[in-house]
Amino acid sequence: MKTLHSKEKEQFKKLFGQEGIDRFEDRLKVLDVFWQMDGHPTAVGVHEVLVDEGVKLDPDFVRETLKLMCQLGFARRSRFGNGEVRYEPLHLGQHHDHMICTKCGRIYEFQSDPLEALQIKIAEAHGFHLLQHRVEFYGICAECLKERIDRMPLDMARPGERLTIIDFTGGTGARMRLMTMGLRVGDSVEVITNINEGQIALAMGNRRLVLGRGLAQKILVRPDRVTPGRPLSHNAED
Repeated sequence: MKTLHSKEKEQFKKLFGQEGIDRFEDRLKVLDVFWQMDGHPTAVGVHEVLVDEGVKLDPDFVRETLKLMCQLGFARRSRFGNGEVRYEPLHLGQHHDHMICTKCGRIYEFQSDPLEALQIKIAEAHGFHLLQHRVEFYGICAECLKERIDRMPLDMARPGERLTIIDFTGGTGARMRLMTMGLRVGDSVEVITNINEGQIALAMGNRRLVLGRGLAQKILVRPDRVTPGRPLSHNAED
């Protein structure tokens, strides 16, 4: 990896010099820190590490440098799950995809040769010439699954999560209202959206249901565990 970074640093110097970009030595400090960081840092995160190492640079300068690195092909900019803008090194000849935990926010990188081959095969079957792709799987990581309780109110569930209704709480009125909507103990549902303090949209078979948060709190569910061969919810971006 050190050899790889050394070669890319030389390309960095050459390209930034050709473009006549100012404050090159300061930008090189940003590059060095960025490549030493794990995960997918934000511009704020990169700036904080620079400060910790005694490098005093303006946050806007750091953000601009990361933007230039993306433009010249040394980094990639992503916004996982419509969250913060994050950056990762872009090494030539290497490709990986991502799994994002919707509970803790961890981002896991993975590389799968069968998945790469399948994507090319699918593109060719449609007469499509594949130039680039990005695959993102959204779900709950193994660590968070260990902490996932087997009995929880529906409003705690995450978008994309499949659940089984195990009980209703509240008075007779709430139970009757839920049953009138077609919900029964033992039904399987999938959470489509769950916006904080807002409504919750569910899929039950081919039906969509929208519940207020108060009503959703009266539905106790059990998360369905993912089993081998079962499709996972995912979102792909070009």
